[in-house]
Amino acid sequence: MDQYIQEETFKGVNFFESPLQKGTYESCSFNNCVFSNCYLSNIIFEECTFSDCNFSMAHLKNASFRDVIFKDCKLMGLRFDEMDDFLFQVSFIGCNLQLSSFYQKNIPKTKFVHCNLEGTDFSEVNLLGATFDQCNLRNAIFDRTNLENVDFSTSNHIQMDPEKNKLKNAKFSTDGALGLLAKYNIKIEY
Repeated sequence: MDQYIQEETFKGVNFFESPLQKGTYESCSFNNCVFSNCYLSNIIFEECTFSDCNFSMAHLKNASFRDVIFKDCKLMGLRFDEMDDFLFQVSFIGCNLQLSSFYQKNIPKTKFVHCNLEGTDFSEVNLLGATFDQCNLRNAIFDRTNLENVDFSTSNHIQMDPEKNKLKNAKFSTDGALGLLAKYNIKIEY
């Protein structure tokens, strides 16, 4: 039988060495824990907070993140696209999400604050009204992505094809807007 764990705090646990039990974790805090290379399939995290945790290369197939906050976590190479879509909602503050994939996820109004999103795949993602606050988007992939009302105004290294993405009312800084012209190989001097 799956476990139901509520309002517990986990500190400094290496879940690769001591695997997390299958079940539902509600309103739990995970601080300085290691999930790297762990299999988290069919585990539900609801209203949980992860601080200073390492999830790099964790296996997320059919896992659930429902109203989950990640602070200062290492989330490199994660396949968020393989997760359960039901009530999927996440926020990221100060996280490293390099080379992760959100392919075809429905994540409107998601907040990415001070995150490294280098090489992250946002292809066919619904990011309607999302915020990218002071994020590194170098080589991030935006292809047939809904970016309507997205705020990129403080982020850098943005590059995308405006003809292949929905950009109505998206906000860019002057430098950020130049990344919309990259496909044309034109030089702009100022």
